[in-house]
Amino acid sequence: MRATDDEIDIWWRIGLRTVGRLYWGALRLRYAGLERIPRQGSAIFAMNHVSVLDPIALALATASRGRAVRFLAGAEFFEHPVWGPGLRVTGQIPVRRGIRDLAALDELIAELRRGGLAGIFPEGRIGAGTGRLRGRSGVTRVARAAGVPVIPVGLWGTQARWPLDGLKILPFRRLPVAVSIGDPIQVRSTHDTTALREDTRRIMTAIEGLVAKARAAVENAAPIPETAPAAGLGRAGRS
Repeated sequence: MRATDDEIDIWWRIGLRTVGRLYWGALRLRYAGLERIPRQGSAIFAMNHVSVLDPIALALATASRGRAVRFLAGAEFFEHPVWGPGLRVTGQIPVRRGIRDLAALDELIAELRRGGLAGIFPEGRIGAGTGRLRGRSGVTRVARAAGVPVIPVGLWGTQARWPLDGLKILPFRRLPVAVSIGDPIQVRSTHDTTALREDTRRIMTAIEGLVAKARAAVENAAPIPETAPAAGLGRAGRS
């Protein structure tokens, strides 16, 4: 899944046919806005974070457009006997949390300048996901440095299967998850701190609106356009 050219390689294909299919088996995924994922060129996806399962939902979305995505992931996860090897072969980027890890940010910026897609959770850690979301300015700084747009994403439902206290096997039925992808946001190139805060807040406000839409789709059966991933990526089109 190492995506220096941003193509779906053998590791991505293995992951999509194993982890991806298990994911579709455990969750009833619905997407809105898949057409906003660029088929070529760089972008940063900025998404709310409610479960460790969140990155896979976005990876399946980008793969449906023939794209790989690289995430900043906590360095401690790379030491896990199960998650670590998968993170490494898929080219994810370890970041040391609690400090300003400039090396990780530089690697992410380099990936974007090569034309790749990146994923960032502006909140930094898993949160409740409701109300006003507090995001860090890192996503805006990276977008400025790489000169790429930020695509906001709102997700809801993964926390029912894997909340903070661990994986929930029950219920056995597929639980609903909604992912809403918004319009790209262009941040300003100025280094003014006021503009930095304003652009960061603009991104977070967009994510909040998309989260509300995704949550309504899950909890109230509100309509959300459902788009199937490309052939071979799982249980496409089932509800």
